[in-house]
Parts: sequence; structure tokens; C-alpha cells
Amino acid sequence: MTAPSTTPAPSRGGRWIEHWDPEDETFWKEKGERIANRNLLFSVLSEHIGFSVWTLWSVLVLFMGPEYGLTPADKFLLTSMVTLVGAVVRVPYTFAVAVFGGRNWTIVSAGLLLVPTVAAFAVMEPGTSFSTFLLVGLLAGIGGGNFASSMTNINAFFPLRRKGWALGLNAGGGNIGVPVIQLIALAIIGAGGGPRLLLGIYIPLIVVAATLAALYMDNLTSVRNDTGAARDAAKDAHTWIMSFLYVGTFGSFIGYSFAFGMVLQNQFGRTPLQAAYLTFIGPLLGSLVRPLGGRLADRHGGARITLLNYVGMAVATAVLIVAGMRESLPLFVAAFVVLFVLTGVGNGSTYKMIPGIFHTKALAKGLTGEEAAAHGRRLSGASMGLIGAVGALGGVGINLAFRQSFLSYGSGTGAFVAFLAFYAVCLAVTWAVYLRRPVGARPEATATTEAKPQLSYAEV
Repeated sequence: MTAPSTTPAPSRGGRWIEHWDPEDETFWKEKGERIANRNLLFSVLSEHIGFSVWTLWSVLVLFMGPEYGLTPADKFLLTSMVTLVGAVVRVPYTFAVAVFGGRNWTIVSAGLLLVPTVAAFAVMEPGTSFSTFLLVGLLAGIGGGNFASSMTNINAFFPLRRKGWALGLNAGGGNIGVPVIQLIALAIIGAGGGPRLLLGIYIPLIVVAATLAALYMDNLTSVRNDTGAARDAAKDAHTWIMSFLYVGTFGSFIGYSFAFGMVLQNQFGRTPLQAAYLTFIGPLLGSLVRPLGGRLADRHGGARITLLNYVGMAVATAVLIVAGMRESLPLFVAAFVVLFVLTGVGNGSTYKMIPGIFHTKALAKGLTGEEAAAHGRRLSGASMGLIGAVGALGGVGINLAFRQSFLSYGSGTGAFVAFLAFYAVCLAVTWAVYLRRPVGARPEATATTEAKPQLSYAEV
């Protein structure tokens, strides 16, 4: 049998790969793995810059002292709206990969990051109105969309057995844009520099990311022109169940990334520099362990890792409540960092579950081999955009919860109580849908019936 061609199609223009079969081990070893890894590398770079721009205002608010005239509630509202836009644009960004091609859209989405960065450079000074800051902050939300298009694109490049690691690495490399921009801000604040210096550093980096994507990435024809996939994914209950679980993991990660520094300033009286010394630690570790979460899910099953992870998140949140009530900064920071790490592990394990769930459903329908794999890729790729968008809305909820908690109680403790209850619900849903075995059910029925789907999802 002739190996699938990876020759770009001249009629389309650009770098198009007409045939792609990563499940064929011979094809994968001979050429597929090299091409997939190259696209993964430059996808990570673009997504990394996107995350940095998206979380830009979590750093800029640390520069904004009393002379800017913003209250803590104003700052939490500002970061909430930035997170909201980032969540909403994830849906069209997912579809953009199918319409324009993964490489082509990476170039465009990277270039678009210049708009919020240059706009922030122009208005970042005392005397600017809150409404102007809010409008410019909303523009930064487009950086959140890069994640959805990047994950959909990379999902198509890798075989099922490698998706947990590849998606975890892609997302983790993007997520690490959060602590990187916080570290750069720390160095700038420590050196007495201003916010425009930070913005000036990122403008050329955006140009570099777009240029490298143009030179080294590829488009896959297999992920184009399938509008029915999004409709089918939206109709599937598991898309919305996984969206809910992803609210608990990624929603927590991005929400805490925006809010951590402001909580330290307003609840523990830290200065901007003191807060900056601490804020990057949690997002950094949470980003680094995301591939580990995917790897653990590859080995032990995403549902099992996700369940255990929610147990840990609930325990860490309970410790945060105690630390807040005792006003113990060391215990508070330690528990927050642990919680960040667990969000990273959970991000990796939940995203590993998605392709596994849809592949399992394809097998249950009687599909086999590449047919089952293609069906799983089709629906999992479409669902990832929706799941990523809904999950990011968790970051909006977290910042609004902190805003209300500080307005009502003067601390973030009330918000943490709400988060603890939510993690308990996520834990229960994971167990009930993906791990619980009905009384009297026979294990051998797991791969042969769709009537009891919870039996066949324990390994996803």
C-alpha cells in the first residue's frame, strides 16, 4: 500500500498536506512524527504569545497605583471582561482552522495580537478613563482564542495513543505564557520600569511568532469543510459534561492567574513588587505539569486522574479558607501554589478524555480502525473549541466571585467557599458519568453496548 502523500498541493497555495494518517504506524515513523512535532513546536510558540497577551491585564493592574483612580472592584471587573472575551472568541477560532487551515489561521491569529498590544501601549497612563481601559482590555481577549484553534489543529496531527502528551505539551507551552509575562513584569517593576516597556517587549515577539508559523507550519486538508462536525459535537451530551469539568480545571487556572496578585494586594496588603514576586509561581508550575497530566491520563485513564485531581483541589481550597481566616500568608501562598499545580494536572487529564470519549463512541457504533479514529478526530476536534470556550468562562466566574467577596466581606474567603462547593460537584459528576459501574453490570459489556456508556469510559 502506498503511504499517504504529504506533498503540498500547488493549486491551493501555501503548505497543504493532502493525506494524513497518523494511526498508520509505518507512515507515522517514516514522516508523520517529524511533521507533527514541527507543527507542534511553532503552534506552542504562537499560543504562548497569545496567552501572554490574554493575561496582559493581570500584570498591568499591578502597575496601576492610586494615581490611576481604579478601585479593587474596578480591577476585578476589568480582568473578568478580558477573560469573557477570551472565552467567547474560542468558538469562532475553532471553526477558523477548518475554514482557513491550521497554518494559515496561526499566522492570522498571531498577527492580530498586535492590535491589543499596541492599543494598550497607547493608553497606559494615569488620567485615562476606566471605560477606555475596559475597551482596550476587551481587545486583549482575542489572545484567549489562540488556544482553541491551536488545540483543534494539533489534535488532527497526532495519533490517539499520543494525544494526551501532545495536547498537554501544546496547552502547557501556551499556558506558560502566563507566568512568563508575570516574570518579565517582575523584572521591570524591580528595575523601576513602566508598563510600556513590558508592552514594547512583546510587539516584536508577536511578529516573530507569525513569521515562523508562515515558514514552518502546515495545513491539513482533512480538517477542512466539515461544518456538520460542530453541530454533531454540540448535540452530544459529553461535550457539555466535559465543558463543565473543564470549567473546574482550566477555568480555575486562568481565573486564579488573573486574580492571584490582586488577592495578595487586597487581602494581605502586599505591594505590587511583593505581589509580583509570588504571582508567577503558581501559573508556572501549573503550566509545566499540564503535559504530565496528559501523560498520566495516557497511562492510567483520564477519568481516574481527573477524579483524584478534584479531590486534591477540594482539599487545597479548604486549606485556603483556613489560611485566609487565620491571615497566614505562608500557608495561603503554599496552598494556592498546590491548587495551581492541580489545575494544570486536571487540564491535561480532561483534554485527554475528549478524544478518548469520542473514539469509544465510534467503536460502540461498530466502526473500526482508521474509520473509528477519523470519526473520533472529527468530533473531538469540533468539541474542543466549545469545551475550551465554556471552560474559560470559569475564569470570568472566579474574578466576579472575588469581586463580590471583597465587596461583601473584605476578603476572598467567601469566594473560596463557593469554589470548594463547585469542586465537590465536579468530583461527583466525574465519578457518576465516567467511573461508576451500575450494580450487577458485567465488565465484559463495556466495549459492546452503547446502552451503558459509563462502563466504557473508565479508560479514556
